[in-house]
Amino acid sequence: MADQAQPLGGPKVWTTLITNTDYLSGLLTLDYSLKKVHSKYPLVVLYTDTFPAEGHAALDARGILKRHVPYLLPCVSKDYTNDVRFYDCWSKLTPFSLVEYDRVVQLDSDMVALQNMDELMDIELDAPELGGAGQRVFAASHACVCNPLQKAHYPKDWIPANCAFTSQHDDPVTAQTVGAPSTAGLGIPNGGLQVVNPSQGTYDKISAQLASSTASSYDFADQSLLGDVFYGRWVAIPYIYNALKTLRWKGVHDAIWRDENVKNVHYILSPKPWDEWAAKQKGQEDSQQSQDPSHAWWLSLNEERLKEEEVKGLKDQF
Repeated sequence: MADQAQPLGGPKVWTTLITNTDYLSGLLTLDYSLKKVHSKYPLVVLYTDTFPAEGHAALDARGILKRHVPYLLPCVSKDYTNDVRFYDCWSKLTPFSLVEYDRVVQLDSDMVALQNMDELMDIELDAPELGGAGQRVFAASHACVCNPLQKAHYPKDWIPANCAFTSQHDDPVTAQTVGAPSTAGLGIPNGGLQVVNPSQGTYDKISAQLASSTASSYDFADQSLLGDVFYGRWVAIPYIYNALKTLRWKGVHDAIWRDENVKNVHYILSPKPWDEWAAKQKGQEDSQQSQDPSHAWWLSLNEERLKEEEVKGLKDQF
């Protein structure tokens, strides 16, 4: 009997979703950063039908693994006019369905790894056979519900008093290694990093929710669904694995943030660091400056990536 085909990249992989080229520079720098910190595991890009030919060419030129996935949407749509990015976010639930893998760690493309975090591949989670009925369905960091930019369309209960990270301010040392309980604050995971044991039973529960009218009430797409369906039954990992750049801001969660401990930075909100980089190339840097010091980390890694690629004779707009 022939050996069963190995899943693309091996039994444990990082994945990231891409639907267009807007985040492609971010994705390429994420891949570079994972390799720079000597991760043992490859990044597999999950692309949808909308990903264009020039994007495929960029991935292929760099030897980055990729596989097609369907574009997920709930049956009853929600208006995300104020945050159109959320239309794409439903497809970040796909890793739960990739049952050929033993472990998938889904990453957003607006992240960079600053330190090796391969230990995420070994966090204890429920066996796939439990089908989403256990107490450790997946692992993630909490969503920050402080709404520091005071966006008017965000839920009224998104305030610092309801944020899980606020509950850790009195013990910043512990916050570096232990996440607040998954029920802390509003009990919502951030969808930017999800540690998953793929399971058909779990994915069936997710699919059922996408098919229900309830999905139309989710303000934050995939992470709202996960926080609702699996409330209190996910493993909360510390902020260092999904260090939202806003946590570092003074008066948000700088009480717990420690630069030297952060393993993975998440560049939420706009402008993205690559917007600044692109503007600088055009001599328009003043129009896209975020004044966020953490962006310098991405810009430095991106510059390293581009120099190495140029040496290899690889140069494109990404």
